[in-house]
Amino acid sequence: MHEHNIVLEAPGGPLDCFVTHPEEEGPHPAVILYMDAPGIREELRDMARRLGTVGYYVLLPNMYYRTGTEGNYGFDLATTMNNDAERQKMFAVMNTLTNALVVEDTGPMIAHIREAPTAANGPIGCVGYCMSGRYVMSAAGAYPDDVAAVASYYGVGIMTDQSDSPHLTADRITAECYLAFAEHDEYVPDNVLAALPGALAAAGCRHRIEQYPGTHHGFAFPKRRSVYEKAAGERHWERMLALFARNLRPGN
Repeated sequence: MHEHNIVLEAPGGPLDCFVTHPEEEGPHPAVILYMDAPGIREELRDMARRLGTVGYYVLLPNMYYRTGTEGNYGFDLATTMNNDAERQKMFAVMNTLTNALVVEDTGPMIAHIREAPTAANGPIGCVGYCMSGRYVMSAAGAYPDDVAAVASYYGVGIMTDQSDSPHLTADRITAECYLAFAEHDEYVPDNVLAALPGALAAAGCRHRIEQYPGTHHGFAFPKRRSVYEKAAGERHWERMLALFARNLRPGN
């Protein structure tokens, strides 16, 4: 495996990213891995590596680049799970992002992929967790000619009453979308889970929605020990890899 850090010129300034891809048999289909609320950390790089080992060029952007680099976001990541003050600081940084900002930032990411010699000049996949569920759907709606597969895990804000709600642009999405949710999730209201299938179907968006029994928000992250469910975590990989194989490797 090859891995390195790059800096892209983005609307908000220098956007630092982690890149990983196989050593051989490239170029490889590209996947953008959008981070969750805690930000860039080794756990996310390990997830990018797992995708890379099965034949993908993976770009992991620091979506908080306007705030700072890894470890310099203004909150103590190690204590956000048990310290309410630090958790609120994390949420404050999270709330500096908007769908529009992330869509803007995705443009330079796609441009980089199109120029990278080890990335295939074909359909792109996106995967997001938690806060990034809304962002991968927004990116798919904004870049339908580029994004062919979207995976969202316990994504929040996909359907809201705001004018920038991602479900309102679902009619522009040409990608196949897979949305997985936890059975118990304080961040995804039951009424949203009930209404989302109909909204996506009405928009003509190709989608599959699953709720993983017995799980809680964050179930796919091994280091989040209080909520990690191994079987559900492996199922999340199975679904994601099948989705990307269908859409990013047509004919294989």
